[in-house]
Amino acid sequence: MTEPRTSDAPRTSDENDGAAPPGAVLLDIDGTLVDSNYLHVHAWTEAFAAAGRPVDAWRIHRGIGMGSGQLLDDLLGPDAERLAGQVKDEHARRYLELAGLLRPFDGARDLVRALVDRGAAVVLATSAAPDELEKLREVLDVDEHVLVVGAGDVEEAKPEPDLVESALRKADVPPERAVFVGDSRWDAIACARADVPCVGVLTGGTSATELAEEGVVAVYDDVAHLLRELDRSPLAAAWSDG
Repeated sequence: MTEPRTSDAPRTSDENDGAAPPGAVLLDIDGTLVDSNYLHVHAWTEAFAAAGRPVDAWRIHRGIGMGSGQLLDDLLGPDAERLAGQVKDEHARRYLELAGLLRPFDGARDLVRALVDRGAAVVLATSAAPDELEKLREVLDVDEHVLVVGAGDVEEAKPEPDLVESALRKADVPPERAVFVGDSRWDAIACARADVPCVGVLTGGTSATELAEEGVVAVYDDVAHLLRELDRSPLAAAWSDG
C-alpha cells in the first residue's frame, strides 16, 4: 500500500498569501476511527485464558491503547517473562479471526476527507502490528488521502511520545501546528510528552472525566460529532492562522 502525501509539492509562500503553512491532524485508529477496542479485549481475554493465566476483562480494557509489551508486563507481572510471547501470539491469532467484525465509526471516512479538503496533512498514527494495521487500513479505505505511521516506525509505544513524534516527522510539521485525536488516556499522555494538543473521543470506552484529567483539550462523543463541530474544534488550528 502506498502512503502518498496530501499534495505532491509543498505550497509556496505566494500560494499561501503569507499565511501560516498548513498543519497536520494526527489520528489514532483503534477505538477512534475503527470500532476495534472491544474486539481487542475479547482476543486478549481468550489469549490470557489459553495461557492458563486468566485476567478480568475490565483490567484488559484499562490497558488498551498502550503498547502490548507494557500491557503484558502490567497484567502478567512476574509471569510476563515466561508467558508474554505466548499470550501476544495468541492475541494476534484470535484478533485476526475477529477482523470481519471491524467497522469504521460513522463519520470516520468523511472526517478524513474533510480534513484533506481544508488543507491539513492527515497522519494515521497507530501502534498496531503490521498485520493488524493492514486490516485496519482495508476497513478504513482512505489510503489515498493519508500518511501512515505504525509500530515499525517507533522504538517505544504509547504512552511514550515516539509515535506522536514520528507522525510529526512524517507530516513535516512542528508540534504547534499539529493536533492529535485519540480515545485513550495513553494517547493523551503521549501527546503531552510530545507537546501536541490532544482531542478525545469517547468511542474507546474511556470517560470524558478521565480524558480531561489527562489533559485533552476537548472531548467529543465520536468522530461524527467532531465532524459536525469541525470548524469550531481545536483541529481548525491545523488549517487556520489562529
